[in-house]
Amino acid sequence: MNDPGPVGRGELLRSARNLLAGGSVLFCGPAGIGKSTLLGALADEREARGDTVLRCAPAESDRRLPFVCLIDLLVDVADDVLATLPPPLRAALDAALLRGEHPTSDQSRLGVRLAVLQVLQLLSDPGPVLLVIDDLQWVDRPSAEVLAFVARRLTGDRLRVLAAERVPDGEQPLHRSLCPPDVAELPVPPLTPRDVARLLLRDNGVLLPHGSVSQIHQLADGNPFYALELGRAVLRSGVPESPGRPLPVPRRLRALLLDRLGELTERAQATLLVASAATRPSLTLLRAAGRPDAAADLVAAELCDLAVADDEGIVRFRHPLIRAAIYAEAASHRRIDAHARLADVVTEPVERARHLALAKPHEDESVAATLMAAAASARRRGAPVTAAELAAMAADRTPWDSQQIRAERRLVAAEHACDAGLRAEARTAAESVLADARCPRLRVRARLVLLRNAGQALHDLGPLIDDGLADAAGDPELEAPLRMWLAGRALLGGDTVEAAVQAARSAELATEAGDTATAVRALTRLAHLQSLRGDPAARETVARAIEIVERDPHAESWELERHQAVVELHDDELQRAERRLLSLLRKVEETAAVEDTVAIMVTLAEVQSRAGQCRRAVETARRAMTLFSEAGVSCPPALYVAALAETNGGSVEAAAEYAERGARESAAVGDQLYLMRNLAVLGQVQLTTGDAPAAVETLCRVGEIGRRMDIRDPAVVRWQADLAEALVATGALEDARELIGQTSKQALDFGRHTVMANLERSAALLAVASGLPSDGVARLRDIADGQVGLDRARTLIALAGVERRCRRRAAARAALSEAYEICAAISATPWAERVRDELDRAGAQSRADHTVALTVAEQRVAELVRAGSTNREVAAVLFISVKTVEATLSRIYRKVGVRSRTELVRAMDVPVPVPAARQPEPEPLRSQAV
Repeated sequence: MNDPGPVGRGELLRSARNLLAGGSVLFCGPAGIGKSTLLGALADEREARGDTVLRCAPAESDRRLPFVCLIDLLVDVADDVLATLPPPLRAALDAALLRGEHPTSDQSRLGVRLAVLQVLQLLSDPGPVLLVIDDLQWVDRPSAEVLAFVARRLTGDRLRVLAAERVPDGEQPLHRSLCPPDVAELPVPPLTPRDVARLLLRDNGVLLPHGSVSQIHQLADGNPFYALELGRAVLRSGVPESPGRPLPVPRRLRALLLDRLGELTERAQATLLVASAATRPSLTLLRAAGRPDAAADLVAAELCDLAVADDEGIVRFRHPLIRAAIYAEAASHRRIDAHARLADVVTEPVERARHLALAKPHEDESVAATLMAAAASARRRGAPVTAAELAAMAADRTPWDSQQIRAERRLVAAEHACDAGLRAEARTAAESVLADARCPRLRVRARLVLLRNAGQALHDLGPLIDDGLADAAGDPELEAPLRMWLAGRALLGGDTVEAAVQAARSAELATEAGDTATAVRALTRLAHLQSLRGDPAARETVARAIEIVERDPHAESWELERHQAVVELHDDELQRAERRLLSLLRKVEETAAVEDTVAIMVTLAEVQSRAGQCRRAVETARRAMTLFSEAGVSCPPALYVAALAETNGGSVEAAAEYAERGARESAAVGDQLYLMRNLAVLGQVQLTTGDAPAAVETLCRVGEIGRRMDIRDPAVVRWQADLAEALVATGALEDARELIGQTSKQALDFGRHTVMANLERSAALLAVASGLPSDGVARLRDIADGQVGLDRARTLIALAGVERRCRRRAAARAALSEAYEICAAISATPWAERVRDELDRAGAQSRADHTVALTVAEQRVAELVRAGSTNREVAAVLFISVKTVEATLSRIYRKVGVRSRTELVRAMDVPVPVPAARQPEPEPLRSQAV
């Protein structure tokens, strides 16, 4: 994340370095994508190593100047090297370098080529010469002929070329012949949104709001040069006050992109302006908006490489920034006219309202009311970003003398922005209301937005709630939601008793005020707190909430449904819980706020993981991670469930990474519950990877947090069996015996049968460690007979270990084989890897045709590498870190017997049987917007 080199290009640089070790590299991509930056970084590295590096970087105007590139390449070559050339060759080269008569005859031109060839051969005696050539497309023709001649005659151990060529998207480089025949083409991809954010932060030293970064990335299409120019323009002119506002396009960028706009007629330019203002421009729409010659105008625009109308009449600009530049270049009255024309012909309500507002950029109550209606429509359709933009525009167009209405509309914009995960925009709008509004109700609502906008980071927001209670001044309708936030803050801080008191008070106040929706939410939170502490009143509290919903369907709450699924999860009714959550997710996914959708996904992924649906759990967890990643914020619950899912169905490296990060971020925001949960997963990873002492330390910390929070139900966070097993492994037998005894009693009291079975497995291992192996074997076999899925596989793995210690190798292999089949069937990849390794160590093959046995995760990485993906691209597709990809590749290299990506690709061209049980599964579907 903090690489000193070009942002977002670490993997591309590593690939180029590996290729340059034995050949040449040609970077290709559109202007501004970062090719020159990559060349400079690699060339500087080679020079620092003492290699001979010759550089040239021609401009477009240099194409008309003969041998100018050759002059640049040889400018630093010492005269004593040139003096070794035979006189005819020296004379020809001197002429080319403007030290003599220009070579005009075929013989003199051949002399130049031979002279350059001999110079490069002399320079390559200690090691290969590296020619660094930027912008191959501008190399003058005489220099190009010399370079092509040399490239065909010097082998890779004498000459390497590092070059870049400007190539439009989707096209191939045209000047590959100037490089050695074995040159490797490396397309330079667009930057990701996260890389654009890092690039802007490094350049400006200012962290822009996530919404602005997203707009910049979308407009620049990941092009770093464009992104930097836009980011600097945003800082100069100020961050847009509401989401969706057009970003400023600097004049220098407009001049670069629109250098051919002047070739178009005024009529064609006007047509392009209307197209740039439209959301979905088409020839039909343009004609309806008063541009009858739109088709002819688009033909002219295509010739100028600005825009094109496809076969279906849809207008597409060559680059998103061209569209923005055309709009920004137009005079304001022309933009207003374009929006007015579109408002008259567009029928879709939301789009029409937007055009109407932009056509009347002044206070107008009728326009403001239209915008608010459109915002409500957009929000119902699951477009909170658009809703926030429209509501903000409505507030701006509300007459100044209607201050309360203006504040209400700005508050609605803040609520929509919060729903969309646009936290900076939501905070700005809510704080403006809080600063200006005099109405207590509006001030309380603004504080509620700020509280929801804080996510898990509530520990420093006590004054915000206290000030809200002062504004509420005994009004139960205003006080009830604030009390619920007090309950949430207390829970995150680990005080479940105070949290329950505040949740109960919130429910009372909401009931008194007739606010059934808040009453249901407060009762749901109270039931959750009661269940954590093992209070049997939790079921009665849920029944009260359900009764309210039955009387008033408008009070229906996704939180209540999710809590019921959590209860079913703890009761091991996993199928029922999954059905409930899938139904709930379908119901709310388009309309719920980002954090609400993620909360449901977190519970769903946990249910799937517990049920042994390992692949589904990984998919769901990655979707949750993506949603919060796109919002640019941290989410300890999503990190927890990602760690849990990866532990069972992904990779232990990714699981440890997520769990450690989740623990850090939970601690940073004071979230004790998810600190506990993330540490519980980390402890399990440490145990399963053989680091029992670390697992004991981590899981003891989990126990301490649980005791402080008074969490009595052992199904809430399942750590006890893992700690008992780790204690046995470290020889702390009495501690293990005490823990098993205490937790078994709790599990029996609460009826937690799966928790009890896992504790019995630990007890069996304790018996073995205490000198009773036969007793332990018998108990493990009995436990396994009553289990299914991953729980059964874990018990079989434990049984195999005991059988092996008792020298019953056949029995151990049988248990491991059955465990492997279970893990393979449910895609429990890390466990299957562990079992296969143990089978291999035991001298047994887990399958008859076990040739090169890559795991499912390794196979997916290998196939992506074979397809040409960089480590960063592999990481993005599989939702893991680059570090995890590198570790996985190292394992693959060892298994396949290769040392590099190139050798791996060649090895994979030889068919390798993959057993049917372990065929790679299709890639998971991903929401846009893990």
